[in-house]
Amino acid sequence: MATAAHQLTPQEASAHPPAENVVVRFAGDSGDGMQLTGGQFTLSTALAGNDLATFPDFPAEIRAPQGTTFGVSAFQINFGSTEVETAGDAPDVLVAMNPAALKVNVSSLKDGGLIIADEGEFGARNLAKAGYETNPLEDGSLGHWQLLAFNISQLTLEAVKPFGLGNKEALRCKNMWTLGLALWMFDRDRQPIVDWLKAKFAKAPTLAEANIAALNAGHAYGETAELSGFLKQHHISAAPAEPGLYRTVTGAESISLGLVAGTQLAGVPMFFGGYPITPASAILHHLSRLKEYGVTTFQAEDEIAAIASAIGASYAGSLGVTSSSGPGIALKGEAMGLAIMTELPLVIVNSQRGGPSTGLPTKTEQSDLYQAVYGRNGDAPMPVLAARSPADAFECAIEAVRLATQFMTPVMLLTDGYIANAAEPWRVPDMSRYAPFPVEFLETVPEGGFQAYARDEKLARPWVKPGTPGLLHRIGGIEKQNGTGNIDYSPSNHQLMTDLRADKVLGIADHIPEQDVTLGETSGKLAVVGWGSTYGAIHQAVRRQRLRGRDVHHIHVRHIWPLPKNLGDLLRSYDKIIVPEMNKGQFKTVLRDQYLVDARPLNKVSGQPFRISEIEAAIESALS
Repeated sequence: MATAAHQLTPQEASAHPPAENVVVRFAGDSGDGMQLTGGQFTLSTALAGNDLATFPDFPAEIRAPQGTTFGVSAFQINFGSTEVETAGDAPDVLVAMNPAALKVNVSSLKDGGLIIADEGEFGARNLAKAGYETNPLEDGSLGHWQLLAFNISQLTLEAVKPFGLGNKEALRCKNMWTLGLALWMFDRDRQPIVDWLKAKFAKAPTLAEANIAALNAGHAYGETAELSGFLKQHHISAAPAEPGLYRTVTGAESISLGLVAGTQLAGVPMFFGGYPITPASAILHHLSRLKEYGVTTFQAEDEIAAIASAIGASYAGSLGVTSSSGPGIALKGEAMGLAIMTELPLVIVNSQRGGPSTGLPTKTEQSDLYQAVYGRNGDAPMPVLAARSPADAFECAIEAVRLATQFMTPVMLLTDGYIANAAEPWRVPDMSRYAPFPVEFLETVPEGGFQAYARDEKLARPWVKPGTPGLLHRIGGIEKQNGTGNIDYSPSNHQLMTDLRADKVLGIADHIPEQDVTLGETSGKLAVVGWGSTYGAIHQAVRRQRLRGRDVHHIHVRHIWPLPKNLGDLLRSYDKIIVPEMNKGQFKTVLRDQYLVDARPLNKVSGQPFRISEIEAAIESALS
């Protein structure tokens, strides 16, 4: 074991974890099981009653060369006894399983924070792969932090030796050794992890027992090793919470449950047609396990087939749903136009990632807003919603189903890689509080005859199941005649139908809530306007600045298109507006276009979410 110390300034010392809130980052090679370690630590944290938010951050390569910096996988969790809304700006504790993990992540660590490193992996070969000329555990370069280095690899091998595993298989248990140490550090119960390991390796009990032995050994090391002050046990009290049933939920899980809840409220079965793509694939995985709720899932041969199958299901009387990420959404573009022309209900989930093209498949971004609002040939409007957090995705999915079925239109729901993969506590809602919005299929011939494109007061056309007696009709992508739905190329008809489709979508603004102020007042010097996953960072930044007496307010928009009816007047009541986005300013442009307000951008396209401090700095600059 090696330790290193640095004469900390008072400011650095005060940066050590506060009792009510801690940020921990596990980092290692993509084969070291960091996502699994983080996920199980999240489970234990949730069971301890802490509020939490997580940020899984992993490479795009299926298996990058071992020990290289571009193969580093990390999992960050922010947990505490107070309200937590982001995964944290900078870690208090960094667990680095190899030199590459240290190199990629150490610059993010707070001054005075704790590094726990596996010195068994800091050999000459791994140091060279990570680009180190000397061993950072020994050369004093880590002096701004507290360093605790010991041979986790060797300690793991010793712990699992009785089980007769090969060296490679035995070393796979070191993530459990590390998890055991982390559970001791933060006074966590091991039993839920033990139960999980027994269930996971039910068919290989030797592996289960070996991993449990490694878990217990790491925990025992924290209990018994005589360490010089850096490794302490921290008890984080449970966060206050309203009584109820809670679970942790990722954005992908939340959307899946929300889609099921929405179709139950609408009284229609769901058909999900999808094609695997990061980070949207998890929605297909979750929905495939919910067949008992009238869910049919279909993994198509490509993105176009996926959305085409969903449109066909909607024509047949189910709610068609499809999901993808930016490149797949581009491929679905023509079929979206078909759904708009045929005026069929459809929900499209876009889990945004870094672009363009293949871009950054495993990193987060908000750069598909233009694509969602404008990105189809012709004038092809559709409603667009944006979820602000994993838990909020449940509500947004229900709203997407409501709009699609009540207005006979495709709807796009925007999330991103951060929301899709991150987890947070979610209070399981009482579904009796949700008002049903049952679908009414046209089943009899109306007086005056049947017209496939007759419209109600919302401008929605009737939804008719094929084979209904007397209601024979056809649909397709060629322009429809108003009322009858027959093919009609005439200029006047195309003008009329284009206007009707646009007016129907714009009319949705009469059926959505007015925009509220998330934090602050309805007028003032500065409004910080956000959408999507920037919510947590904006909210915390505005809260901190308001505590310092700043005249700043937070507005977060869920309905991206059409925008809430009062949003323009609300924005004009502030002297200045800044719009933080993980793109080059797309929502800022929409706000300028619609309301002629001087919205100023705050852009970030690094593949990483905003830090609270970045938004605080922008607020201070705007008000200076």
